[in-house]
Amino acid sequence: MLSITNLSLQYSGKYLFRDISAQIHSGDRVGLAGVNGAGKSTLLRIMCGDLESEPGVINRASWFSVAYLPQEQSLASKGRTLFEEAQTAFDAVLAQQDELETINRKLADISPEDTAMETLLSRQGELQHLLEDSDLFRMRPRIERVLFGLGFKPEDMDREVSSFSGGWVMRLLLAKLLLQKPALLLLDEPTNHLDLDSLTWLEEFLLQYQGAMVLISHDRAFLDRITGITWELSLGRLSVFRGNYSHYQAEKAQRMELERAAYDNQQAMIRQTERFITRFRAKSTKAKQVQSRVKQLEKMELIELGETERTIHFSFPAAAPSGRDVLNLDKVGKSFKGRQVFKGMSFSLQRGDKLAVIGVNGAGKTTLLKMLAGLEPAEGEIKFGHNVILSYFGQHQAQELAGDLSIVDTVYHAAADMSITQVRSLLGAFLFTGEAVEKQVRVLSGGEKSRVALAKMLVRPANLMLLDEPTNHLDMSSQEVLQEAMAQYEGSIIVVSHNRFFVNSFVNKVLEIRDGRATLHEGNIDDYLERRRRLEEQGAKGEATASTSAQSSAAVSTPAGQSSAEPERASDKKEQRRQRAQERQALNKKLGPWKKKNDEAEAEIERQEARKAELEALMADPDLYSDQAKWTEISREYTQVERHLERAFQRWEEAQEAMAAIEVEAGD
Repeated sequence: MLSITNLSLQYSGKYLFRDISAQIHSGDRVGLAGVNGAGKSTLLRIMCGDLESEPGVINRASWFSVAYLPQEQSLASKGRTLFEEAQTAFDAVLAQQDELETINRKLADISPEDTAMETLLSRQGELQHLLEDSDLFRMRPRIERVLFGLGFKPEDMDREVSSFSGGWVMRLLLAKLLLQKPALLLLDEPTNHLDLDSLTWLEEFLLQYQGAMVLISHDRAFLDRITGITWELSLGRLSVFRGNYSHYQAEKAQRMELERAAYDNQQAMIRQTERFITRFRAKSTKAKQVQSRVKQLEKMELIELGETERTIHFSFPAAAPSGRDVLNLDKVGKSFKGRQVFKGMSFSLQRGDKLAVIGVNGAGKTTLLKMLAGLEPAEGEIKFGHNVILSYFGQHQAQELAGDLSIVDTVYHAAADMSITQVRSLLGAFLFTGEAVEKQVRVLSGGEKSRVALAKMLVRPANLMLLDEPTNHLDMSSQEVLQEAMAQYEGSIIVVSHNRFFVNSFVNKVLEIRDGRATLHEGNIDDYLERRRRLEEQGAKGEATASTSAQSSAAVSTPAGQSSAEPERASDKKEQRRQRAQERQALNKKLGPWKKKNDEAEAEIERQEARKAELEALMADPDLYSDQAKWTEISREYTQVERHLERAFQRWEEAQEAMAAIEVEAGD
């Protein structure tokens, strides 16, 4: 277990954290949410000990090991191969094995009367126990499973680490953490460098992982599937929500409504009190009452509103419509240094189609977009339709920005029919607000430059957009603004993105590049994954059926003209029906008490939710806040109803789990 107690941290007089407290228990799956700059990465660094805090603020049990994966990190591999570097995850275990071998040699040479014998035997037992739990004899298969799952190939095992790009090095660092199996994994944007196959594998691995974890990710689908608790950092405070990211968003909206109501009520009281003080300050007969209200204001604990959701809405500038046929590829291929990336690629795109391009890293997704943008030569024929106006956003567009221009000037000069106010509004969606828009591009970080490049591209009228990882460096709110605009966009889109939740809402086709071939699928990413899952299941069932049939053919020999199984007798059928009836009765007897609890909990949930809706309707009435006593009464009851509702849900979940366990046991 790891605990955070009253953690505070200031930079330049501004609180990043203010008395935040939380706990991590074995098995907890926590998603850490908050806007960029809220301190999410800093909190992970403090939790793992990379940054110091005050004594006693971070405490953890002696057995509770912690491992941390930052967003970016270099690796000094000292000439090691991929396998050798991955094997360093077992350094502690290998050292224990070496120590055990040393002790065994000493025990072979030592006299039984030697006083050191007892100490050596004791340590030998400890080491044997530790090594039994370590599963060291399966080290190589475990390393290969993780490395291959994250996208490495068998031929990569003997390559030097220095020959891999930064994205692949980050995959290697992630692999080492997974192989170490710490009690707590702290992962900062672990999906940034993963393709869809590797991301799917990582999800399955983490779902089976026995330890606890805290995840920072801008991939909402990833958070929804993995996490069951959400921490939110906002204005230096840490709030805990039970549930995944989607549940957190829904509950946060409810909390914000209550918070806004309480804030408005308090502000009304403050204004009323200040008016009283101003009006009667000069009257001696009211002096005592005036002083009383002054003290009341001084002692009042002000309600501070949390960060509100962005309300910025952005739409793309209108462009002349293209013809019905936007794009046609016929037997397109690409080779690099004698290596065929893909070949024979043929597909077409119609007006309004929005296509996601997927495939493992190195499959040629980025290369395809560059070829369509005219930045790479292509084999075969690429033909654009009538009046196609193309715009392209590449991962390295930021490098081409003019460093001496300000952010707002860079985007405004690219905009055709947008006012400076509209440009500022758009930049707000990409996290540039206030005076920040006047910064020169040359002083920006790499992530900030990428956001400027994306904004610059989006203000140019186009009816076909080519986008390569457009959500890199965008927080959730900015992604939602862009996502909504993409859904409303009337032109065509071809997008490469590992962010499934982002593309799922607007794409209607998926182009899969695998083993040098391209296959077009109708639907979004979820449809594609479901289709692929069904095919894999059918393949597995086909193999199992073939295996069973082969075994049956080998094991059973039936003489010609004779049936392989005699008809069941009537008495056998009656006995089977009687046994099934007895089993149903026994099952219903076990399920009965839990069904009753389930029904009672459901009825209670229905009652409490109905009352909650009534109270929320009352709280939506502005006149309520002029009656302090009534507001207090309703607010108190609302809190009680939420508490009763939570307990009822807990009873319902307990009954559901118990019934499921009984049914599983009966099935076995």
